[in-house]
Amino acid sequence: MEVATEMVRMLGDGTRLRLMCLLVEGEHDVTALVAALGVARPAVSQHLAKLRLAGLVTARREGRRALYSARGGHARRLVTEVVHAASHRVAGLPEHD
Repeated sequence: MEVATEMVRMLGDGTRLRLMCLLVEGEHDVTALVAALGVARPAVSQHLAKLRLAGLVTARREGRRALYSARGGHARRLVTEVVHAASHRVAGLPEHD
């Protein structure tokens, strides 16, 4: 349960959730993430490190760049479900069975 708690806790931060939403869509390097979020590069790097430690993000090297993405289907579905649940709540839509 501790690992699950840590994974969910990582998504409780707005910047990390926004990062994960971008990474669910595909690979991005830090420069692209900084531009998309409008957050300072050191902050993005720190958030990515926390997400990697929590097992939600992977990185691979391509030359000098590190490309980040959501780790596997479980992480992608977790983020997608959280965002969909929130959008239903905001829009006042009924829950799915």
